[in-house]
Amino acid sequence: MHRIAQRGLALAVCVSLFAATVACSSDDQGGGGKAAVPGVTDTEIVVGTHMPLTGPASAGYSKIAPASKAYFDFVNANGGVNGRKITYKVMDDGYNPANTQQVVRQLVLQDKVFAILNGLGTPTHSGVLDFLKTNRVPDLFVASGSRSWDQPDKYPGTFGFNPDYTVEGKILANYVKSNFAGQKTCFLGQSDDFGTDSLAGVEKVLGKDGVTAKETYVVTNTNVAPQIGAFKTAGCQVVILATVPGFTALALGTAARLSYKPQFVVSNVGGDLPTLAKLLGEAKGLTEGLLGANYLPLMFDANDPWIQLFQKVNKDFGGGAEFDGNVIYGMSVAYLFVQVLQAAGKDLSRESLLAAVEKGGYQGPGLAPLRYAKGDHSGYGGERMVKVSGGVQQFFGPTYETDEADAPVKEYAGTPATPPANGVPTA
Repeated sequence: MHRIAQRGLALAVCVSLFAATVACSSDDQGGGGKAAVPGVTDTEIVVGTHMPLTGPASAGYSKIAPASKAYFDFVNANGGVNGRKITYKVMDDGYNPANTQQVVRQLVLQDKVFAILNGLGTPTHSGVLDFLKTNRVPDLFVASGSRSWDQPDKYPGTFGFNPDYTVEGKILANYVKSNFAGQKTCFLGQSDDFGTDSLAGVEKVLGKDGVTAKETYVVTNTNVAPQIGAFKTAGCQVVILATVPGFTALALGTAARLSYKPQFVVSNVGGDLPTLAKLLGEAKGLTEGLLGANYLPLMFDANDPWIQLFQKVNKDFGGGAEFDGNVIYGMSVAYLFVQVLQAAGKDLSRESLLAAVEKGGYQGPGLAPLRYAKGDHSGYGGERMVKVSGGVQQFFGPTYETDEADAPVKEYAGTPATPPANGVPTA
């Protein structure tokens, strides 16, 4: 701690003396030359992340970082970014906030990463926001839809990736309102910003009185029978889930065990069909008819050029991992990161990277628009509904966009970009 305090004091003095005209780094060698940029050499860019490779949220999510690494290896094999190869350090936090703080400190203070990329989880990543800000570490594309990542005045170096959970809640509720009018709708959410933000979106559309029963779960307790039983008692006909995959499977399985058959409508982060099918095993048929939303291509669309690219990368650089929505997500994040590295230019610094993200204008696999700008650090701004039918999960209807406030849910008319011929973006 004493060493950390010294670093903080040195950083403050540096800022006051050189203001904004000089790059100020805790790793400045002080030799009178150009300041060293942590994690960046002429040949390498080192970035890090925290992921639940084990623990209650590891189902499916443990595949995200390896998929990102596979895409980086693909880019490295094609020359890297401005001659630099990307090294991705992945640390397991077990979805435990205490572990997250420990591994992120190691990545920043010992491994001296250039940036944290796609740290996963609302309760986990919330605990390292101030640490990353204090150490001026870019905190890009957090793997969660919490609105906490979109606070550019408070956390200028943090950016989201997912549509925020309130946006998603509004889109899911908009569908429920249009297609299940008059039916009792209920809500199960994780007991943190994930559940809170999602419920806020649902209630913006349905109204507080429009949600008959509201329940929460904690990730350390896998018994959701009390919550599902309460929905059955209340006569809930539609249940909206703000759940990670393991708890989506628990909700479906518990409802079946209680002979309770509502229409489940699930958040994108907990609705990947291959992941749920694997969790449910012989009971995978319980996913039939499951509704949800997504904003990235689905693995079931073999003709989508992004799916074709990511499958090839997965085969050549990902060891042929079982291909699912988590792999697509990890590679989509990696593709965007390469885009912003390209835009930041050869003279790479933390400042140039953040400026590149805020410049915006990026397009990739997503169906909805990315919203990065100086005053907006949120990620994707919309989603499209999906449904499981015949063991296949497919999009239907238009893509929708909205905001976390009171804007209406409206159709988005833009079309997805296609990947470059060689699969590597350019500035």
